[in-house]
Amino acid sequence: MTDVAHRAGVSLKTVSRVVNGISTVDAHLAERVRAASAELGFRPNQMAATLKSGAATAMIGLVIKDISNEFYASITQGAAEVAGERDVQLITSSATDENVSDESERSTIFELCRRRADGLIIVPRSHDQSQLAREIEMGTPMVFVDRSPIGLDADAVVLDNKGGAASAIGALADAGHRRIGIVLDSLGIATMRDRHDGARAEKRRRGLPDDDALVRTDAHGPDASAHAVAELLESADPPTAIFCGNNRATIGAVEEVWRRRATVALAGFDDFNLAHLMPVPLTLVTYDTTELGRRAARMLFERIDGYEGPGRTEVLPVRVRASGIHTLQERTHP
Repeated sequence: MTDVAHRAGVSLKTVSRVVNGISTVDAHLAERVRAASAELGFRPNQMAATLKSGAATAMIGLVIKDISNEFYASITQGAAEVAGERDVQLITSSATDENVSDESERSTIFELCRRRADGLIIVPRSHDQSQLAREIEMGTPMVFVDRSPIGLDADAVVLDNKGGAASAIGALADAGHRRIGIVLDSLGIATMRDRHDGARAEKRRRGLPDDDALVRTDAHGPDASAHAVAELLESADPPTAIFCGNNRATIGAVEEVWRRRATVALAGFDDFNLAHLMPVPLTLVTYDTTELGRRAARMLFERIDGYEGPGRTEVLPVRVRASGIHTLQERTHP
């Protein structure tokens, strides 16, 4: 600003008044300031101004796992829509590393707090969020998506994981299957535990076999899922249907079933792009992923606007639908 004042031949105070949009500045002087700013490439440092004034930043943060995964990308889209309606910037921090440490996640959150984000939307990976309590107490509201926080009273938007898994098992049972395998990511993840519990509870409710030999966990991606499906199909008493705990597990299962040309039904939690073109019939637990982001952003802005009540949890409903290439053929050739 000092350089702009020198170039324009005005006082520093005049530059400050022009930068801050004060309309009483003489039009000729204001034009000289704008011209000098353009020549020098000067732009006001909004972050510095915010830190000095203590005002809101008009910026919220989104801490998310992997924006290349369509699940997380859709959450980002929903949050961005609501932020845009409020003329607020959404700053996203994502990581593709499966092994990001709890400390690394906390460091990212603390950095956004230091940058004076008005609030944070977090898709948590760590197993303990209690260390974030102090930041909330100091005025940075947080809303958690997909998984409720552990050790912290805060808002969350989650899916009906138990109900969705139970519905998938029910659909397979209604189709005549009794021996149903289950393939999941780590049970250290709350959503996987809920889906595991929901699936097995529904099997018991219907009187279906529910032994541990039918369950495979730690399927962290398509390759691991394909391996788990291969183990189940090569077992002494293989299942006639398999429920997968997320979209990546379902993709791996489809690859293995198709490679073997096996006659086994598949159901999976989460929809995914081009699911209708998969070469085997699928039963999918689906929902509006973008709405997860929208609801989280709305809850966050309620906090920013002054709501100070206890932590709330919104549960997004899910539904079961048929997919795969056969559904496309049925629609095309009724």
